[in-house]
Amino acid sequence: MNKANAKDRIKKLKDLINDYRYHYHVLNESIMSEEAADSLKHELSQLESDYPEFITPDSPTQRVAGAVLPGFTAIEHSRRMLSLNDVFTIEEMRAWENRIRKLEPGSSLEFFTDIKMDGLACALVYEDGILRRGVTRGDGFVGEDVTANIRTMESIPLSLRNVMKYSMFLSGYTEVRGEIVMYKKDFARLNEERGRAGLPLFANPRNTAAGTIRQLDPSLVANRPLHFRAYDLLRQDISEVPTYEYAYKALSALGFSTNFMATVFKGIVEVMGFANEWEEKRQTLEFNTDGLVVKVNDRLLYERLGVAGKAPRGAVAYKYAAEQATTKVKDIFISIGRTGTATPVAVLDPVLIAGSTVQMATLHNESEVKKKDIRIGDSVIVHKAGDIIPEVVEPLTKLRTGKEKVFRMPKNCPECGTVLIKQKKADVAWRCPNTACPSRAWKLIEHFASKEALDIDGLGEKNVIALLDAGLITDAADIYKLTPEQLLGLERFAEISANKLVNSIQAKKSPSLARFLYGLGIRHIGVQTAIDLASHFRTIEAISTANIDQLASIDGIGEIVAEAVVEYFAETRHQKLLQKFKDLGVWPKKVRHTGGKFKRMNFVLTGTLSTMSREEAAEKIRTRGGTFQSSVGRDTSYLVVGDNPGGSKIAKASKLNTPIIEEDEFLAMLD
Repeated sequence: MNKANAKDRIKKLKDLINDYRYHYHVLNESIMSEEAADSLKHELSQLESDYPEFITPDSPTQRVAGAVLPGFTAIEHSRRMLSLNDVFTIEEMRAWENRIRKLEPGSSLEFFTDIKMDGLACALVYEDGILRRGVTRGDGFVGEDVTANIRTMESIPLSLRNVMKYSMFLSGYTEVRGEIVMYKKDFARLNEERGRAGLPLFANPRNTAAGTIRQLDPSLVANRPLHFRAYDLLRQDISEVPTYEYAYKALSALGFSTNFMATVFKGIVEVMGFANEWEEKRQTLEFNTDGLVVKVNDRLLYERLGVAGKAPRGAVAYKYAAEQATTKVKDIFISIGRTGTATPVAVLDPVLIAGSTVQMATLHNESEVKKKDIRIGDSVIVHKAGDIIPEVVEPLTKLRTGKEKVFRMPKNCPECGTVLIKQKKADVAWRCPNTACPSRAWKLIEHFASKEALDIDGLGEKNVIALLDAGLITDAADIYKLTPEQLLGLERFAEISANKLVNSIQAKKSPSLARFLYGLGIRHIGVQTAIDLASHFRTIEAISTANIDQLASIDGIGEIVAEAVVEYFAETRHQKLLQKFKDLGVWPKKVRHTGGKFKRMNFVLTGTLSTMSREEAAEKIRTRGGTFQSSVGRDTSYLVVGDNPGGSKIAKASKLNTPIIEEDEFLAMLD
């Protein structure tokens, strides 16, 4: 990027971030997620680091967000309420530690580490132990006097508790800083009440807490479930609060709620261990969080380190891997799936989301691209939740330069040149009708061998493509003809790996009907639909000869799915494939019902079972009429907990009062 482009990009980023900050911090509404805004801010900070001549006093990197609202008195803070620089990796954490050691060589470092709360920062002023004033952060220098509102909050003591060890804080000026938060359970209950009353729902707990404190009517604040959690204690003589650890102990004794998990660590490795632990457990917290606050524990050392710009040198905010970030669309290409669906895919500038680097994101279909107006060259927000495929949420149109290109759907398949079609006017997706399309061939075989289908170890994308390129296979049935000798002629195989793959394939000649049916790759047939069909018809012969009415009459099988099944088995090519499987001794087992004891019951598994794999557990549940779910929901009947379980599923099950059972209880239910 040259200097002129950098200057233009910096200006656009500043304008967009300032617009977001105004809506978020002043109007208490969001125009994008906080994660996306953090990503933009990170990009701006890096550009300003590369081109410092373009840094201006009004840059979002040079100030703390916020402004005094009309209707409140402006109050100047005793000391500036600073915000923190964000770090995202252990490397950035170590770089921060090294900068401190260079500034204070020989100092013994301890790091006070706490969970970062997602709320509204507020300062409480006590004079001789009596609450006199409550002030919001504002712009860091000047905040809003919200004393009348915060006095209604039960979590804020009107007078400090008289404890002998900390009695000094009952004399003179004492300032307590903390976060006003709304707990997740209270937020959910508040929205339920608003929904029943026909009122619009609130967006998130943070905005709701901030908006409540800024109400001019204290009685409204008194009726909202807000909580103050303290994180700092200030005195005119800073030596009276020697460490942040001491501050937390004093705050608790004086009558304030603090985070119990806050801990002192000797090094960054220990801090990161704490970070990793709470990244998994954060769903169990009462409030929302996106990371940690890490400070130099020694207050005198912290003060000596001073301030750089808007942030203290002695503290950082470690942010957890975002599920959203911003990046640029370099290109858009068409991917042909195993059923022929032509999906637009965005090629992105690499960006870290949810702990992994993302370089491509699905755009779903032509209609979605047009609806969102996503163009080649756009800056976009990209989302990734859990294990789902990354997707483009929206373009940031205010960052456009005029050089962006509108995407146009091609008329022909990029793989085989066949004209793309829509079978019905109502279809949103284009398809390649060529069942022999090269792109479809390897994806169908890979799908047949996938974990949810026949679960053949060693038959992933690269090996399938190698076998096709060598002419050893043309379809899924051909894999059963493979010999170790044939594989040894390929670059990817040695004697052990060749024997292992052939043995894995031969071991799966009598799969369950549901797995085999799903493995065929029929349009609209997912894992559960395959199970429903197998359970009803019991044999592949019965499914292949069923008509649309018979299929559509099954609960959960609509007309679209029924048509897809009939269409698949009517095609000569597929009939020949099935006969080929049969000739090779590959045929699904007839379903033998062991009882429907789990009918209308839904199970979720977390952790590792000692007696069976996840897939085996899922199959046992399904053969008994139950449903195996990937995440806990309101309709989940049981959460089965194995070794090393995930904290988020347990937390959600507890919140929803879902029964939690261990492996031995689950085995007893199976028997």
